[in-house]
This record gives sequence, C-alpha cells and structure tokens, in this order.
Amino acid sequence: MPRLRSVFIALAALGVLTPGSLAIEADYVLTGGMIVDGSGEKGYVGDLAILGDKIVAVGEFTVEGDAERIDCTGLVVTPGFIDLHNHSDSSTTVEDKETGKDISTRAILADDTRPSACYLTQGCTTIVTGNCGGGALDVAEYYDALEKRPSGVNVAHLVPQGAVREKIIGSTRRAPSEDELMRMQQLVDDGMAAGAWGMTTGLQYVPSAYADTDEIAALAKVVANYNGVYASHIRDEGDTLLESIDEAIEIGRLSGAAVHISHLKASKRRNWGKVRAAAELIDETRAKGLRVTADQYPYEASSTSISAMLLPDEEREGGNKAVIKRLEDPAEVERLRPIVAESLAQRDRILVASCRKRPEWNGRLVQEIARSEGREPIEIAFELLTMGDVPGVNFGMDPRDVEWLMPRPWLATASDGGVKVEDGTKPHPRSFGTFSRKIGHYAIGEGTMPLEQAVRSSSGLPADILSMTDRGYLRPGLYADIVVLDPATYRDTATYEEPFGMSTGVKWLLVNGSLAIRDGELADLTAGRPLRKPAP
Repeated sequence: MPRLRSVFIALAALGVLTPGSLAIEADYVLTGGMIVDGSGEKGYVGDLAILGDKIVAVGEFTVEGDAERIDCTGLVVTPGFIDLHNHSDSSTTVEDKETGKDISTRAILADDTRPSACYLTQGCTTIVTGNCGGGALDVAEYYDALEKRPSGVNVAHLVPQGAVREKIIGSTRRAPSEDELMRMQQLVDDGMAAGAWGMTTGLQYVPSAYADTDEIAALAKVVANYNGVYASHIRDEGDTLLESIDEAIEIGRLSGAAVHISHLKASKRRNWGKVRAAAELIDETRAKGLRVTADQYPYEASSTSISAMLLPDEEREGGNKAVIKRLEDPAEVERLRPIVAESLAQRDRILVASCRKRPEWNGRLVQEIARSEGREPIEIAFELLTMGDVPGVNFGMDPRDVEWLMPRPWLATASDGGVKVEDGTKPHPRSFGTFSRKIGHYAIGEGTMPLEQAVRSSSGLPADILSMTDRGYLRPGLYADIVVLDPATYRDTATYEEPFGMSTGVKWLLVNGSLAIRDGELADLTAGRPLRKPAP
C-alpha cells in the first residue's frame, strides 16, 4: 500500500492523473468548494484530493477507498497563505519551565507561541523570517531547531544583512575593509547554502543603515548566484521614498538579484499620495525586464521601535545602550530636542505598544499620556527613548493610499508581524488579522479587488517572488497547504484597542496534509516544517 500511495503522488506530480483517467487514492477529498487556485484566474466549483502531504487531484476525478470527505459547498478553497514578511524569529523573553528563570528564545520556538494560532486562524500556512536585516544569522542552526521543535506553520528564512554586518563590524558607522567584505560575503554564502531564500536589509535600522549601495550589492551578488531574492526595508518610506526605491532597484541592477520592497507605504502626512509615483517607478522598472515586486499590510498604521520613529539612524550609532548612555548628558538632550520635536510632529499619533517599565502606558498615545500626566509630549518621548527598544504603533499613512495600492499585480500581502499570544501589551493587530482583513474585509466585503486577485497576492505571488515551486497554488504534486474559508464569516477581529482577536471564518486548514483546523477548531499545531531552498 505505501508503494501504491507513492505511485499516485508521482503520477499526480507528472500530470498523468487526468479527469476520468483512473480512480485515485486519497486521505481527504474536499468536495464542492469554489476553487481559487492562486493563479489569479477565475474560481470554479470542483473537488480536491490529498494523499499524504501532497495534492493529488483538482477538479473532477473518481476516488477509491475510504477517504475522509469534507463538504465544502458554499465555501472557498485556496492555497495556504504565505506571509512574505514576518518577524517570528525575533528573540523574546520567556520563563524556563524547569528553572523558573527568564531566558531568551526566538518566538517561533517558544512553547506558548510556536503553535502559531494567530496565523493559522488567518489561513496562513507559511511564514518568511529574517526580515528587515534582523533575526537568525546561523541559517543551518535555525532550521535544525525548527526540525526539533516544529511549529504550526512552515518557516522559510532569509539571511539578515544587519546581523551579518553586526557580526563582522559591529554597530559602527564605517565602510568595511576588503577582508571584512569578503567575510560578510562568506556569511551570506553560508546562509544561502544552508537553504535561505534570499537576503534582507533594514536600512532604517542600525547597523543595516551603515552599509552603502555598493556594499549591499556585493552581498546581493552572492544571493543572485543562488537565484535568491533581495528584500529591503528601504532607507526611507517618507520624504525620500522614491530615492530609496531607486537604490533598491540599483542594487538589483548591480547584483543581478530579484528586488523586493518590503511593506511599501508613504509615511508622514506630507508624503501622502507618493505611493502612486512609487508604483509608477516600479511599473517602469518591470517594463524594462528587471524583477521588482513589493508587499503591503492592509492597515493605515505601521509599527517599529519608538527610537527608530523619533531618531534618524546617525543618532542611533552603537545601538540602544549607546543611545541611552548619550541621553544621560543634558547637552545631548538639548541638541536632540528639535530633532525629536520634528519627528513627533510628522509622525502624527504614536501609540505605545509594549513598555515594561511603564506598563500603564501600553495601548495609549504619547499625546494622551502627556495630557494625563500634565507634561509635554516631548518629555514622554524622551522618557521612552531612555528605556531602549520600546515598540510603538504610528498612525502615519493615508488609508486611501493603502487601498489604492492593493490591486497592483506585483503587490503581495505580508503582515510584518510575528507569532504572539495575549500578554497585556497592545501590539499592532496585523499579527492576527492581515490576511483576513485583505481578503475578507477588503476583497469580499468592500470589493476593493477581485477575490481571485486578493488570494493570488497571498499565495501564488509570494511563492513566485521566492522562486518557491512546490507551494502557493492548488495543483497536483504540490504540498497540501490548503485553506477552506467561509466567505460570509472570514474576517479580522483584531483592533488597535484589542489586538489579540483571532480571525474568524477558516473552517478547514491543512498544513503539509495535516489538519491544523478541523471544522473551525484548532487541531494539529505542529505540522509546520522548515523550508530549505533547493540548490540551484
């Protein structure tokens, strides 16, 4: 029987199993659903069969044996969603179960967060980590850890350039020596050889920001040798948005790597509307044959550290500890006061997401805290800066820009969040609602874009961007990462006030052929796998 099962899967992958050719064996058959296959083509009613961890038939076919049949009448069947921009490999502090002491681990490996329920309930089956130049540097070690402690979702990884630079140069603003550049290239090569899908930069952050165009291009050449993607949190998403996109495109030209712009937006009120010029620039570049794509989360607020919001990168040299030390000098505070005041004015509303030293500030706006304490907003801002890496939420985008960008054919959906559980903080709701908001609220509810295009932006397109050929579509031979959602109830519930609300409406979810959600209830939360990029 195992040999027969493998024969069916092999035939399916070759396209030999065609409607009516022969009866197939299956573990699950999804019947009568609206199949939206990730290509962007119009959906159609049909069946889908799964055997082991693979899709073996889609459309019309005959099944033999005792497959479990799942009635999907009135439901939509799609590929599992792929989150191109995720930070679940960031370190978090947890309590060691044996010693009771605080230890640091990556969120996707921690006991309470690795089930990834906040993503599974959105229909997300794969996340991509290593973004914004930060995260796990040792790719082989990271993948091995995910093998030993499987999560609820698949994990693909990108080499974080900021971590590469930190290891070789530190947080100092200077160019690398020839030897240092070679050592950085070797670290990138090691990561790509271990199965990374590309490299990322976070050019708003220290130390990524201290690399110039030529340095980044030299590293991206290594990535291009593996047919990987160069993904960038560009230098600026506001005043110099177009120049920053130009730099990313130039890195692609110099290196030969595909270019991907992370969380495309126009920040700060004075830049609202610039996304149209940014889209035109990307369209023009693509028309010349260069590979350029972008992603977006469907919210008008962004989230990062408050220090990155208020201080330019040259003022953050040396990292958080160095900034805190400098702020002990009253002269430095006075010098920085106009810089911080201008940032506060341009950022509009800043909400404190998680402040361990002042937890009563969580979920409150800087201006609101200042009013309640009889202080000036800038004084609250400086107090937050002296606390180090305090995350915040900034309402700095025009909702009209966000909605206008959504239908671009090269724009994927990505959360910029991470696996989380309720912990008393007030993070951005995108970790719980990105995909259900894009597809459920905007495509199904508001008609902002066709359902098929919204699904493609969350499945087939991100797979194409990564050059991932075995997921992202509903095709025989591909891995069985599959969402079955109810279009009437598939919606986000997480808000800025209550950011931990789980998405609703995913009725069935398969990860590598295992049911992660069965009839609306969480089931197998360990079916995810580390996804290593095959050698070119």
